[in-house]
Amino acid sequence: MSRINRPRTGRRSYAAAVVAAVTLAASIALTAPASAHVRVEAAGARALDKNVSLRFTAATESETAGITALEVILPDGIAPADITYAGGPEGWKLTPTAGGYTVSGPEMAVGQPAAYAVTVRQLPYLKSLAFKTLQTYGDGRVDRWVEPAKHTGEHDAEHSKPAPVLVLAPAAPGAKPAAGAT
Repeated sequence: MSRINRPRTGRRSYAAAVVAAVTLAASIALTAPASAHVRVEAAGARALDKNVSLRFTAATESETAGITALEVILPDGIAPADITYAGGPEGWKLTPTAGGYTVSGPEMAVGQPAAYAVTVRQLPYLKSLAFKTLQTYGDGRVDRWVEPAKHTGEHDAEHSKPAPVLVLAPAAPGAKPAAGAT
């Protein structure tokens, strides 16, 4: 009798796994437009670290125009003079602004994300940094990634445009702010 039940259990498990996989694939496919956003990354970044490379990636939400510019409003503790351009799309350059900088250049291909890197002289003594970003397309459209991140687990794809956030580890023992740092 146990031999008869085992194949049934195996079939049920297999069927349940197939249903779960199809459901997951469908949910990912249906939520893909909601995942478009701007990200910032810096592996192992700690408060007060010096000469940190920040890598930004801006996904596209336009089906008709490519990205032409990304304007970043810097968080407290980082001044435009603390930023140097480390590279990005061909022909793009960094231009400092009053509250941050703009990285811009020739229009990216439609659907292609824009990825670039900057180096920060020193990260501030904070737990996280939000980099509000305005993403401009060749047709003049602007996506504003400026809202505070929601920590409720809810995501409103139509109205939520969270600013990219970099979470920092605690400062290394003995780390001190550089002269003139805020």
